Amino acid sequence: MTLNDYTPNTKAKPITKRLVSIDLLRGLVMVLMALDHVRIFLSNPGFNPLDINQSNLPLFFTRWVTHLCAPSFIFLAGIAAYLSLKRRNSPKELSKFLVIRGLWLIILDLTVISLALTFHTVLFGMAVLWAIGWSMIILAALIHLPIRSIAIIGIILIAGHNLLDGIQADNFGNLTWLWSFLHERKMFMPSPAIYFYIGYPIIPWVGVMAIGYAFGKVVSFEKNQRIGWLRNLGFGLILSFFIIRGINLYGDPKPWSFQGNFTKTLFSFVDCHKYPPSLLYLLITIGLALLILYGFEVKRFRFLKPLIMFGRVPLFFYIIHLWVIHFTAIVLSLPKYGIKAVMLPYL
Repeated sequence: MTLNDYTPNTKAKPITKRLVSIDLLRGLVMVLMALDHVRIFLSNPGFNPLDINQSNLPLFFTRWVTHLCAPSFIFLAGIAAYLSLKRRNSPKELSKFLVIRGLWLIILDLTVISLALTFHTVLFGMAVLWAIGWSMIILAALIHLPIRSIAIIGIILIAGHNLLDGIQADNFGNLTWLWSFLHERKMFMPSPAIYFYIGYPIIPWVGVMAIGYAFGKVVSFEKNQRIGWLRNLGFGLILSFFIIRGINLYGDPKPWSFQGNFTKTLFSFVDCHKYPPSLLYLLITIGLALLILYGFEVKRFRFLKPLIMFGRVPLFFYIIHLWVIHFTAIVLSLPKYGIKAVMLPYL
């Protein structure tokens, strides 16, 4: 199998073999995600590598590059759903699968993943699997619409959700949880011993999965047309990022500003809001993801071949790596903290 398996001789004939470029990208973002989680568990909790006042260029971009993970993974999940439909030929069957899969991911995030992140606190985290799960459930309804309508809905959710930045969850009284679920990161403490943390509000993530699903049609094109779309759209999204970010009026709740030197100004310019992901955050990350896909399509990178394995078992890798990293952090902390290392607040 090469890095460019595809079915030729038709504009949009269903792909019958896995696109290795997609597995490579998925594997790459899984490794970057593991890098980020190692940083979280093994570094000083008070240190923020994105803080322009305490970071430097290598540390900043080692953290910044991990921003590719969630947008790429959710975008690819949308593509996978479209390709699955081309194989199943039944929207009803795909809808059922997406609902079941989505519910399963939500349950995993609230149980296995939450426990892996804490070990000792009753914390129910609502993070990336939560966002993917709800996006799949909503996509299960959207797939019955025309593909153009799904793309338009996705674009509206991504491009327009920053208009909602001024709305605060606390203004909703008993419905605070609902707005947090939709658009604002927030911690809830129904009792002193139980925490619910919504880390990934779903509105923009539903948009990312929707445009990923719509882009699945492009992925099913023959190779030459597909790589043209990947190249042009990737550069187009990145160019849009620089234009909109340069204007500095919309697209991110954190405007950039000139700093004391070029490096810090660069940090301010590219550091965009992730929770929830702003329009600018998604333009730069999805744009880069498309260009990486383009690179994987046009050239073989044999030294990256091991990434394919991670890309084909992403859920297994995601679950296992958190437990391994957390156990490693405890073992490394034992000489200094003893048995108290088990109780350290890594997150």
